[in-house]
Amino acid sequence: MPSNPRVFRPAPLVRLEGAGKRFGQGPSVLEDISLQAEVGDFISFIGPSGCGKSTLLRMIAGLTAISAGTIKVDGLAPADARKDVFFVFQDAHLLPWRRVAANVELPLMLRGDGRGSRRKRVAEMLDLVGLQGAEAKFPWQLSGGMKMRVSIARALSVAPRILLLDEPFGALDEMTRDRLNEDLLTIRERGPFTAFFVTHSVAEAVFLSNRVLVLAASPGRLAATIEVPFAYPRTAELRETPEFLKKLAETSRALRAVLPRGEPAP
Repeated sequence: MPSNPRVFRPAPLVRLEGAGKRFGQGPSVLEDISLQAEVGDFISFIGPSGCGKSTLLRMIAGLTAISAGTIKVDGLAPADARKDVFFVFQDAHLLPWRRVAANVELPLMLRGDGRGSRRKRVAEMLDLVGLQGAEAKFPWQLSGGMKMRVSIARALSVAPRILLLDEPFGALDEMTRDRLNEDLLTIRERGPFTAFFVTHSVAEAVFLSNRVLVLAASPGRLAATIEVPFAYPRTAELRETPEFLKKLAETSRALRAVLPRGEPAP
């Protein structure tokens, strides 16, 4: 009787095995973090303040060195895979003296792309994030939501395979945040990328992700993994369905289980 054929499974795009972080001689910030991400995953990190969510994101980006374990990005150390990774910070970090188009163009200039190809790519990215006609504006002329759109357009201009987002919508009002969540998923459908997303909002994590990882604190460690089964693309109407509310409640319970006494749930 013939044996079953071997099923080929591609290696994970990102793999962490026993990864940890300690600053100097201080206590461990993160301990024994093991996870993997496949191409196309959207993974969110939630957890109490100080559990190391942003540090974990910076370790994957190669911006912060690990103290224990291993991290591989497409088989490479994070510092050697930076051309495939772009980081979007909590603040848009736009250069105030450069207009919108010039801010989006900056990573392309640093990469050495020609002027004509830069202009074409900037136009494509501004169209993608819905900022056609804003090319000549300065950052001070933009709303908070528009600034984050510019930041995302700048990140996507170099077509990263992996996008790391550290609470990019945390300072925005709820209505603007919800709209940008929807826009981010629309953008991802047009130009696919694998995402790691840090947030304090359970609803945001569930809406965006196919997997939510709950971190506990002192030291930061993985406490729960919530699989989110909803198919992409996702629309605003998903938030009103019983299935979404059930998954939101499940994720909230997992988060409450790791919150220090007295800390309110997001």
